[in-house]
Amino acid sequence: MKASDVRALSADQLNDELAKLKKEQFNLRFQKATGQLEKTARIDEVRKDIARIKTIARQKAAEAKA
Repeated sequence: MKASDVRALSADQLNDELAKLKKEQFNLRFQKATGQLEKTARIDEVRKDIARIKTIARQKAAEAKA
């Protein structure tokens, strides 16, 4: 997910996407622990997407206060 795509989302959509990614991250970690994970790079992608969403959500919150 690109940063420009994330910036286009509203606060509610950001929260929904964040919840979805955290659930996916949990499932990927579970698959890794049980040896069923095939695409290990997806763990890093999801982690970075979560960080990207949190960063942009924090920026939007700061702009709303200012």
